[in-house]
Amino acid sequence: MSYAVRFTKGARADLRELHAYIAKNDSPENADYVAREIVRAALDLRDFPNRGAHPPELLAMGSRSYRQIFFKPYRILYRVRGKTVYIAVIADGRRNMQELLTRRLAGSL
Repeated sequence: MSYAVRFTKGARADLRELHAYIAKNDSPENADYVAREIVRAALDLRDFPNRGAHPPELLAMGSRSYRQIFFKPYRILYRVRGKTVYIAVIADGRRNMQELLTRRLAGSL
């Protein structure tokens, strides 16, 4: 059974910012490649939405509401609601994820 995959407003902004950063600091071609692969990875959740692990930062806060998959070094955090996968955060895994997740997801844990 196939699930719908939706990118939240925040995730769309994350992807645009990531694309702009890579285009500026590396190349537009690499930016396109990374953005395309992140979207591909997210869309793969249509068939196996519960395959991702729970982020350890959120488990430490007592939350099992979100899961994550990777397109290294990028982390794609999402939540499954009914038959829809909501992509909530797309972030470079080298960032301070505890701070980012607390700020971005605190109200929805």
